[in-house]
Parts: sequence; structure tokens; C-alpha cells
Amino acid sequence: MKILVVFAIALLGLGIGIVVFVLANGPVAPDEGKRREQNEDGLRRFSVKNSSGEKKADFFVRSTNRSGISEVAETKLSLRQQVSFEGLRYYPNGNLLFWWDEMPSTVNDESFETGPESNIHPDDYAGADSCAECHQTNFDQWSEHPHRWMNAEAKSETVKGDFSDTAEINYLGGRARFSQSNEGYQMTLTRDDVTYVYQIDQTLGSRFFQYYIGTLTEGPFPEDHPYRTDIHVLPFGYWLKEKQWIPVVHVGPELPDGYRTDPFAMPMTPETGKSFLPYTKYCNMCHSTFPLADNMFRKSFTLSKHSPGIFHLDMAGYLAEHHEELLPAGVERETATTEQILSIPPKMTKFNAGDHGSTFGISCEACHFGCAQHVADPKSLPSFAAKSEFLRQQNGKKEIETGRTHENLNWACGRCHTGNRPEYAGGMSTWNSTEYTDAMKGSCYSQLKCIDCHSPHQATGMKWTKTPMQDDATCTKCHEQFLDQAEIAKHTHHPVGTEGSRCMNCHMPKINEGLQDVVRTHTIFSPTMPSMIESNHPNACNLCHTDQNIDWTTKHLKEWYGANYSQNRIAASHRSIKDAVGLGWLKSDNEAVRLTAIDAIRRNKDHWAMDFLIDRLDDSHLLNRQFAQQAVQELAEVDLDDFGYQFFMTPAERREPIEKIRAKLIKANDKKVLMKSSTDLK
Repeated sequence: MKILVVFAIALLGLGIGIVVFVLANGPVAPDEGKRREQNEDGLRRFSVKNSSGEKKADFFVRSTNRSGISEVAETKLSLRQQVSFEGLRYYPNGNLLFWWDEMPSTVNDESFETGPESNIHPDDYAGADSCAECHQTNFDQWSEHPHRWMNAEAKSETVKGDFSDTAEINYLGGRARFSQSNEGYQMTLTRDDVTYVYQIDQTLGSRFFQYYIGTLTEGPFPEDHPYRTDIHVLPFGYWLKEKQWIPVVHVGPELPDGYRTDPFAMPMTPETGKSFLPYTKYCNMCHSTFPLADNMFRKSFTLSKHSPGIFHLDMAGYLAEHHEELLPAGVERETATTEQILSIPPKMTKFNAGDHGSTFGISCEACHFGCAQHVADPKSLPSFAAKSEFLRQQNGKKEIETGRTHENLNWACGRCHTGNRPEYAGGMSTWNSTEYTDAMKGSCYSQLKCIDCHSPHQATGMKWTKTPMQDDATCTKCHEQFLDQAEIAKHTHHPVGTEGSRCMNCHMPKINEGLQDVVRTHTIFSPTMPSMIESNHPNACNLCHTDQNIDWTTKHLKEWYGANYSQNRIAASHRSIKDAVGLGWLKSDNEAVRLTAIDAIRRNKDHWAMDFLIDRLDDSHLLNRQFAQQAVQELAEVDLDDFGYQFFMTPAERREPIEKIRAKLIKANDKKVLMKSSTDLK
């Protein structure tokens, strides 16, 4: 048995999957024993043994659910175990299997054909403009949606940043300028005698911030260097609300001062996933619209994680028909070597939306699949199931479901809003864009659909526009007992109509960082969750009652819901169990907890915490300082720019402005009151 792992599934913190091809050699007969599973190096191993106990074949599936696989995942794993692998060349990744050789009869017996019609090939995609004539309302709403402008060519109608040539940012002792010429848009970084010039090709985002994609055209790197050859996320973005240039975040793990990469001194060896993010390899498959069959190669783990079954793709057949240009010269299914086969998928990671996509941005066919047939014949309605002569689906059902089923609709979102993020103790992500992964960690999504809350065509806007009553109504469609106001009061122990009686405030609290706002987690969980309480991570009670201590919280949760907690764990994670929980969060070792606390104190208008909030203007993490700047400005009704403060300053640069801010905003008497309420935190 020989296992060959070719390249990694996901870049840490990004949640974008790349194919892991595992080559399994060795004949496996259909009746040879049964498969077993175990965890190994973050992969779930499935082994096939014969009657003598000799292992004959392995295959691996990435396991990411730390709390155990869900019922849906269990079903899919059992389906995988029904298939016999007969020594053929196949390459499994999650719920997607790539077959180079002809699929064996066992696959055909356990799966359905999805063709011969197709809706996932390049020539099946008609483009968003073809939808406008018949679907004008949806098209007009989508035209203003952030999805539409998630990724675009850099043109005057798409670029929102200030490229007036006078626009600049001073950062880490260097200066970045932003200009426009006959050749387009440029970003120029200068410090001492070193200058980098980037040519901007594309835009990324349009709601809160706009980032830019391009390549280096001038700088101390050779012509064949990846900074010059690979379009990537550039080091500064534009904050639309503040009309300000700022350093980009979430290109990789967010690191404290001193560990963030200096954009004026880029390393000769690119730090992929820290300061260098090749855009076609890790990003554009979700930010723009590509044929699904191509994306099966480009983001197979992300795409297949929540798929409505197991997909088997005839790899050789599809590539020969639709991407012959990628095949090595003279290669055929029967004679191809392993090296030749494995050389093909990396070429697809270079696909640019302008060359291989249906559209820049997230358009109609990202969700509806290719609609060329529907455009040609409107009576031929689009299928919500993937179809191709090269694709088979194994779902454990009597047929393939092609309509607006729960699984199909949610998979439209789950194909992209999936991935790995830093997590709180309860397993939910600390920052956004992986909402469906978070949703699947709760139980409600066995029935709940994404579109029960979100309109797929109409933009959410800068702020959530549904009323609390409308939000509650989404929950009471299933939880009908809470249509009775007496039951709401009994369940929540808060007066009906108050913030404490709202379903989402307790079960989907705002603990998920979203660049400019802290938004609701999509993990629907109980506010009594022990792991969050005992780890001193944000809990729903203290997100409103930031001034109360943890004893107050656990006392009420025990009286109301019978919840019990380990006092030893609570004592170990809290600086003082008598201090206000909100202030303890501000001093947490976890940067996500601190950020959530900053936002909660802002929302609650906790003026009593101002002194401690000002401390966060000197937080070690840039994003936390950004949120602290917003919070202090809102609560004190001041502009910190008047004090010379910018959240991206170095520790030395921000020391004097913070002293001025504190002297202005904190009175001596206020300090005494604050110190009295929280003696251990200063």
C-alpha cells in the first residue's frame, strides 16, 4: 500500500480548500472485510482489510468538526464505506472523488448518473446579463448587492478608494501613495531608499472596505518572483466609511505588533498565508463565478464539505473534453503516469476570472449553476442539482433531488461560506465568512435554510434591517410554543419585547468579527454552554450585563435552567470572580474575546468602562485598536484624529496621543469610581 499526499487542503485561517490527492494503490475486492475509521494527523482514515486482517487500501477525509461529526456527515461517511475501491487510480478529497481510470461497477451500483445534460461545464454558463430580460427585479437588486462587487476589474466605475495622488498612509516609518495614470491604478510604497510599485488589476469588496489585487512592477525582486508574476492581495485597503487607507487584515492569521509582516520590507521568500496571498489560488473561486466542474478541482474541500451526497467525477473524461490544453502532450487515460496526472490540478489554481470565469463577482450562476439551456429555452427550468455526463452522485436516496430542497438551497451558500477559523471555546468561529460551517455546529440547520433569514438577491445593507420581532418569527416557525407570550417570559425570564427576550440575543449572540462590525454567530447554541462560561469567553448574559460578575451570571443560570459549572475552571480563567465580566474580557489573553468586549461595551453605552476602553487603544492587535477607536469615538463623541491617534500606529507613536485622550476624557473622580468597581484590573 502506498500513500502519496500531493499538496495541502487548506491555508490556515482562510478556509479555502485545495485538492489533496491521495493515491491508493493495491487491489481491493468488493467482499474483503469492512472499512474502519480512525483519526490520524487531522485526517480521518478509512482502511479496508481482508479476511486475514491484512490492510489492503486506505483513503483519507479531512475531519474538522472538533465536537464530533454531525448526523449528515455520519450519513456521508457510511455512503463512502459502501464503495469498493479496486486498485484503480482515484483521488479522494472530502465528499468528492476524482477518478482517472474508469469508475468501477461498485461506484455505478451505488450512485446515480447526473447527465447527460449538464449545468456545470464552462459552456453551460451564460453570464448574469442574460438573466436581466426576464428577471429584471432580481437582476436590479443583485446589481447593488455586495456579492455583485465582491471581485471586479479595476475600472473607474468599480474602484472606490482615493487614488488622487495626494492620498497616502504613513505606516511603520514608510509612506504609501495611491495614484492613477493612463496605465491604471498604482500603489507606491517608499521607505528610505527602497520603493515598491504595485499595478492594481482587480478590486475586492465594496461594502465596508475595498482591497486591491495586483502585482509588483518595481522593486528589489527578480522578474520571475511571485510578487511580480502572481496577482495577490496588496498591503493596503480603503475604509469606505472613514475614507481612509489602512493596512489589510485577514490575509493570514492576525498577529500582534512586532509579528505582522512589514510591507516596506517584504521577505525574499514569500510568506504565503501571512503576508502573501496568491489570489487565484486561494480566493477568486469564491469571490467570482466559475463553472462548478472547474471549482471541483480548485476548491474541492470547501465545495464538498456540505455537499448533498458523495460526488464521483470522471477526471480524465472531463479534462479531455473541456480542458485539453491542460493535459500533458500525448497523455491518455490508459497510459498517463502519476506524475502527469498530478501535474494538472495545480494549473487550474492559476485560473483568472477574466479568462476562465463566467463573471467577475458572485453572480446568478454561482448559485443556480450554468443556465445557458434555460436562456435558450425558458421552459427548461434550471436544476438545483449539479448535472454532467462526467459526474455521478451518491446520496443514499432513491433519486437525485433537483428542486429547491433544504440540502440544495443550503449548499448554494455552503459551497463558499465554509472553512476554518480561529474558534472560541464553544467551537464557533471568531470572525466571519464561514457562516455555514458555524451553522452546522448547531442543530437548527437540520430544518433551517439560509434563505429563511437572508434574501439571496437583495443586499442586507450596511446594517441588519429586519426588526427583532421579524427575527423572532423565523424561530417560532418551528418553536411554536413561544408564540405564546407567557411561554416567552417563562423561558427567558425577561419581560416580553425586551432585549433579553429575543431569541437571537441569547442563541446567536454578536461574537463574530466582521471587519467593521461584530455580527451574530451562525452557531445556534445555548447561553448556558459550559465551555464558554468556564473559559471566560463571551456569554450571552454578560454581553448585555457587562457590569455584572460571573457569580451573578452562574447564579441566575442555575436558578433558571439548572446549569452547573466547574468552580475550579471558572476561578482559573477569571482574574477575579467578583469583577465585572466585561472588564475581565477586556484583559483576556484571547484577542477575539477582547474585541467582542470592546464592541459590547460600545453597544451598551458603558461610559463607566471608558478608562479601560481607552487601554484597548494600545491593544497588541491592530483590529482590536480599530474597534476600540470606533467605540471611544462613539461613546465620547470625539474624533481621535484630533488627538493625533490612528489605530495602525506603532506603540511608540500612539503613546502620547493616548495620554492626551485619557487626560481629556477621564476625570480624576471618574477614575476613583472605576478603580473602586474593579480593583484588580488596573
